[in-house]
Amino acid sequence: MTPVPPAQATLESAPPGTGGAARLRCSGEWTVRGIGPLERALDAVTWPAQGDVVVDGSAISILDTAGAWLLHRTTGRLERQGRTVRIEGLRPELASLLKLIASKELPLEATEAPAETWLARVGRHSWSALDGGTGYLAFVGESFLALLRVLRQPHRIRWRAILHNVQTAGVAALPITGLLSFLLGIVIAYQGADQLQRFGANIYVADLVGISMLRELSPMMTAIIIAGRSGSAYTAQIGTMKVTEEIDALRTIGVPPLELLVLPKLIALVIVMPLLTVYTDVTGVLGGMIMAQWKLGVDFRAFLDRLDDAIVLSTYWTGLVKAPVFAMIVALVGCYRGFQVTGSAESVGTQTTMSVVQSIFLVIVTDAMFSIVFLWLEL
Repeated sequence: MTPVPPAQATLESAPPGTGGAARLRCSGEWTVRGIGPLERALDAVTWPAQGDVVVDGSAISILDTAGAWLLHRTTGRLERQGRTVRIEGLRPELASLLKLIASKELPLEATEAPAETWLARVGRHSWSALDGGTGYLAFVGESFLALLRVLRQPHRIRWRAILHNVQTAGVAALPITGLLSFLLGIVIAYQGADQLQRFGANIYVADLVGISMLRELSPMMTAIIIAGRSGSAYTAQIGTMKVTEEIDALRTIGVPPLELLVLPKLIALVIVMPLLTVYTDVTGVLGGMIMAQWKLGVDFRAFLDRLDDAIVLSTYWTGLVKAPVFAMIVALVGCYRGFQVTGSAESVGTQTTMSVVQSIFLVIVTDAMFSIVFLWLEL
């Protein structure tokens, strides 16, 4: 096999005082296969300070698009320095290719993108947030329409998937939610103990723990834990199916992805979130009872008697009514972010992070709105 001649470019300077032109002799195959070493060789050439340059291409055997672009870039750089460049000896077909490359007005040097102004950044982020918000609202609407269709045809409800999600999102979450709620009750009782002791109001630690846990902290902390635990899992599962094109396969065989992937998770969370909230109410109050006895000397019987006087039915229901709303937020945000995956593992990780952050943000905002509404209703 005949070895392939390497592409070469040799500069021959004009004799001093003759006023002649420097000559760049090009030879070999100027193709993409050897473009790297050739480009480095041309960049290392020391061009004369002045005078014309003649590019001799008579020895070029093969010239492809990459080689023609490199030759065009070299001549363009010399012309911008004020020199006159002539190309001689190229075969007609190679000269036609070089002329075609020059006519495309390709950038000869990498240009730095102009810096984005702060107003452009604000506009871009605002538009992105608006587009994401409208997309999420559209997804919520489609999910509830799918839920109505399923309720009209109960045989389409996927009970096995619902029970599986009840197991994974509810029963399996009992240890972590119970432990954190128990510790939260301890912290609240401990922080209030010093203040209550100053006024001799030790018994009112039951009011502090009971009202704060049942009305605010239990439903919100349970939702935050489920958002980090189950909401992220929903995003990762649906996102992985999107990457592997399983979502498209479901649509192809006539299975609506919302009915198979979203509704079982939504229904399961709406079922288990109130139950988890009741469970965390109990564990949180238990933690406060233990700390009250240890720090304030309030025994369990006195604590429970005071708790019975402090807690009214509206206090219990105002906390419990938040749980299904938080469940819908966590489930819908987690599933929506899963459908936003664009087809790479990096996108799965990004959307999972966004799912947790947005779920927690919306849960806290919704909890604040509940507080305003309850204030108006004097609950």
